[in-house]
Amino acid sequence: MAKERARNVESGAEAKPRSAGARRPAHATSGRAPRSRSSSGSKARPLVGGVGISSPERIVDAETGTTKQALAEFYLEIADWLLPHLQGRPLSIVRAPDGVGGETFFQRHMGRLKMPHVRQLDPALDPKHARLLQIDEVTGLLEAVQMGTIELHTWNARSDRVERPDRIIFDLDPDPALPWARMVEATCMTLDLLKDFGLQAQLKTSGGRGMHVVVPLTRRQDWECASGFARRITERLAGEAPERISAKMGPQNRVGKIFVDYLRNQKGASTVAAYSVRARPGLPVSVPIVREELAELDAANRWNVTNLMQRLREQPHDPWQLDGVRQCITWAMRDRLRRGAS
Repeated sequence: MAKERARNVESGAEAKPRSAGARRPAHATSGRAPRSRSSSGSKARPLVGGVGISSPERIVDAETGTTKQALAEFYLEIADWLLPHLQGRPLSIVRAPDGVGGETFFQRHMGRLKMPHVRQLDPALDPKHARLLQIDEVTGLLEAVQMGTIELHTWNARSDRVERPDRIIFDLDPDPALPWARMVEATCMTLDLLKDFGLQAQLKTSGGRGMHVVVPLTRRQDWECASGFARRITERLAGEAPERISAKMGPQNRVGKIFVDYLRNQKGASTVAAYSVRARPGLPVSVPIVREELAELDAANRWNVTNLMQRLREQPHDPWQLDGVRQCITWAMRDRLRRGAS
């Protein structure tokens, strides 16, 4: 996806009831705030899930009219779906204190933010920098929203074994002029190539212009292996369809093409989490889907804070059901890619 033009902040300023009728995901976990949606703390700072929200009427997104309090209530409402994608992973947050269209801050560390229920991880995980962040419970999630957070981005590894990634992600980033049908085509090509290598994958909308293809892995390979494999898969795709797929980043390299971004598979890189809101007009959401839905999908920003709950109420099951899949990058796969064998 087009990268957020967010200011990187390394330091300084720097649970959930579900909607009535919505099906709670099977993987939902605990860490829940009081079940009231919101209540009066003080006149100026209402409580959402037990967290006081300052400037509750501030408009976060002019297109939808969503206020800061409404965004906090949305995150409280979807926390059962979102939290499993955050728990146990280092993360970065994208803050937009003045709302969509204002200055944004991409932060990996606490700095001067007041988020007591957001974990600060062992300094040994990233010894040359401040302590990494992790959100394991809804109170921490709401504290992040109170601090102006809109987006949540997670690593491809868990904090208990941070040197062993448990997934690789391909971020399909199109030339904005391309029709949506080309995105569907490129997504299917990526899925088919991975399947040819014996790998199952998950899909989610980016909430922007493209799709994310997520390959779950057992934690056996290191970052070099994971990132190298992802790069070679992208190069294979570009080699098979050079007029449609690019393996090089930069707008000049994807004119009329889709860049299959493999660069999010390095240590320290992150990707917007499933069910995270995006800091874009309309507040779209990154949403898991199944492959069969691609044909009826018309855009990667189809779901947003105003219509996501309807989908969650209507979907019969969790689109991502590969939690029990055990697969890894084998020597045979790597050798096949190196040799360019079909």
